[in-house]
Amino acid sequence: MGPGALARVLQPLAQVEHNHPDLLVGLASIDDAAVYRLNDGQAVVSTADFFPPVVDDPYAFGAIAAANAMSDVYAMGGEVLFALNLVAFPDDLEPEMLSEILRGGRDKVAEAGGVIAGGHTVTDKEPKYGLAVTGVVHPEHILTKGHARVGDVLILTKPLGTGVITTAHKRDQVDEADLQAAIASMSALNREASRILRSYPIHACTDITGFGLLGHAWEMSLQSEGGMRFDWESLPWLAGAQRCAAAGCVPGGTGRNEAYLREHIRLASYLGEIERSLLFDPQTSGGLLAALAPDLWPTVHARFTEAGLACWRVGEVTADGGIEVI
Repeated sequence: MGPGALARVLQPLAQVEHNHPDLLVGLASIDDAAVYRLNDGQAVVSTADFFPPVVDDPYAFGAIAAANAMSDVYAMGGEVLFALNLVAFPDDLEPEMLSEILRGGRDKVAEAGGVIAGGHTVTDKEPKYGLAVTGVVHPEHILTKGHARVGDVLILTKPLGTGVITTAHKRDQVDEADLQAAIASMSALNREASRILRSYPIHACTDITGFGLLGHAWEMSLQSEGGMRFDWESLPWLAGAQRCAAAGCVPGGTGRNEAYLREHIRLASYLGEIERSLLFDPQTSGGLLAALAPDLWPTVHARFTEAGLACWRVGEVTADGGIEVI
């Protein structure tokens, strides 16, 4: 669902007062996963995500869908314990295709240190796959979307552009090398990035998925003390992303994202239609967006570099409301 439709659906539920003392993160806040305290040192992180194929290769699709589902646990600062398969599959496709999807998901969960413990399947006209994921986090070390502070720097841990690239793939308009780079990015776990970030006093964190960079930044700003300003020239893009956008390979979710966010976003006048489509591009298994004090940035960047991971400084938290791209 688009962000506007989802907000309307959830509004009646979010307005209900949740007084359970152990529900630390739930529907009352806009966040990536639910968190329920078990005791003073442990809390359960729970999330679910599934979607139709974004690539043709069944194994790669399974791995991408699993990485995407587990990303919410990492965005909350947790570790994955186990997952349940969520499957919708047509009865006129070869069962071996589903086996490959499940194998891709299983291997990715194993890479995360977790295990597939079961699941549920239904017959559907279109294949869909994902996971219900259970993780664990310390109740006092939860990362949330809220609490970004004016003056914080904004950092991003994966390049953008998966939406336009996978749409170009569906239309047979993508270079194979660009597609493989996008698959590698979408399949990569946010586990190590989360571990690095949570070793510092990070003020806010989320992962970039279907609402795009600006949509998830807007959710973060709603629960923080200021708005956010991004520098277009600092944003990292997957190889081929801008070429795919220029060719008109824009997913349907782009328009829904822009329609919902339009009144909250200010874009520099030199940013044209191609740049706009990229800024609202819905992502699959994107990176982590985090807000931290400026003096921490050199140290955090060095830690990422030492770990062989990329990390970009893409903006800052401002005293003005809304989201701005300059």
